[in-house]
Amino acid sequence: MTMISRVLGLVRDAVVANLLGANAAADVFLFANRIPNFLRRLFAEGAFAQAFVPVLSEIKEQQGDDAVRLFVARAAGTLGTILLVVTIVGVIGSPIIAALFGAGWFVDWYQGTGEGDKFILASALLKWTFPYLFFVSLVALSGAILNVYNRFAVAAFTPVLLNVAIISSAIYLHQYVSIGAYALAIGVFIGGAVQLAFQLPFLYRAKMLVKPRWGWQDSGVVKVRKLMIPALFGVSVSQINLFLDTVIASFLVTGSIAWLYYADRLIEFPLGLFGIGIATVILPTLSKLHAGDKGSDFQHTLDWGVRFVIFLGLPAMLGLMVISPLIITVLFDHGAFASAEVDHVRAVSLGVAAYAVGLVSFMLIKVLAPGFYARQDTRTPVRIGIIAMVLNMVFNLLLAPFIGYLGLALATALSATCNALLLYRQLAKEQVYHFSKTSVIFTGKCLFATACMGAAVYALQSQFMWQQWPFYEQIALLAGLIFVAMSCYFGVLFIMGVRPSMIKNVATTESH
Repeated sequence: MTMISRVLGLVRDAVVANLLGANAAADVFLFANRIPNFLRRLFAEGAFAQAFVPVLSEIKEQQGDDAVRLFVARAAGTLGTILLVVTIVGVIGSPIIAALFGAGWFVDWYQGTGEGDKFILASALLKWTFPYLFFVSLVALSGAILNVYNRFAVAAFTPVLLNVAIISSAIYLHQYVSIGAYALAIGVFIGGAVQLAFQLPFLYRAKMLVKPRWGWQDSGVVKVRKLMIPALFGVSVSQINLFLDTVIASFLVTGSIAWLYYADRLIEFPLGLFGIGIATVILPTLSKLHAGDKGSDFQHTLDWGVRFVIFLGLPAMLGLMVISPLIITVLFDHGAFASAEVDHVRAVSLGVAAYAVGLVSFMLIKVLAPGFYARQDTRTPVRIGIIAMVLNMVFNLLLAPFIGYLGLALATALSATCNALLLYRQLAKEQVYHFSKTSVIFTGKCLFATACMGAAVYALQSQFMWQQWPFYEQIALLAGLIFVAMSCYFGVLFIMGVRPSMIKNVATTESH
């Protein structure tokens, strides 16, 4: 289900690129859309889930389903009321939000020079995209409930509906608006409402569709509040770093935000499919193991998650670096994206290479952070997250003046690497998780297989002048390169003795 969602996400981005390209309107829509996307990751895959799931799992294990229903009712009522107020304030104050995160555009508007029109458009689009906060947070709550009851497919499929809504709005509404970006923003609003409506019948079938109640002082809600506030800085630090990049990018040349966005979207495909997918499954499992005081199984489960990330993250990282120009050409180099004088393909591919440096680290954060949240420890990820944010800004200041938007991407990758290393260091220090001997040997084999794969794909790709090929031939070449990459990577691993059971089984023994 996550694969379907990510593939449709790439289709959506191709539609956006075709409609808007990488011009000023694209910069503004992607800016306005980044806010609900940021909130989706922050709540659906970040702070809320990391705080809510362990508490819900604890109540389920210790008190039963009736107590869960009461807790869900109070959590939904409290969260929904607060979100409604925040959403109304956000819509009314959209110019202030646009000024905060698009400071460069606001300065131009205030002075009556440069790109002040971007600030006006961003303020208008935010009135459509900001309400997504209300919808996605309630979607996160219902999805977390379903995940705790081991119904992962529903929550994983739900983002598909957002992509369908944006694609449909782009196709059917763009002819009725003066600027295509309005059609896309309306699609974001519709997508949020549809996502929430889709999950309600599944909650009903699980007997968890209850009448919301205000419960600010409920013991479970209080615990979620205390865990959630610091968690906002923990696992979601990479998203906060992306926002800081957006602020700085608003001062750079037109196209910088779009280039970073399209590059980030390619990175998000393997990150969402593997990193977030694994994290979604692993958090309820770790929470249950911690509640049952099963430390050894806790260690094995974390080690499996890390091993799985390395197994898929390393080839994804190098593969994106090698063939990103062809991927970008196939997905985005059409319509408005291709009509511009700037070589957007090269600009985006360089951004992909810079972000890809930290791809494995992005994934590891998604796996290691639940090692803290499952034990209801949010303070440690906060401390580490703040350190990573400071490092990100330092890297930004050191790199952006020399290599522009690439400096922002590389700074994000480097700070994520520091974040992952610090998370692991603390888990090892607390005797919660140590990188096993099995995983060390396995990582060495994956590195060797990845290097062989990269060399083979690069050598094959360099034999063709595909830039001037027809579209269908480029697709055929891309499919062929991916097939060669997969065959080479898995083939080399098989020759070195790696078998599917070593990846599939959580409690892998040292004999492997």
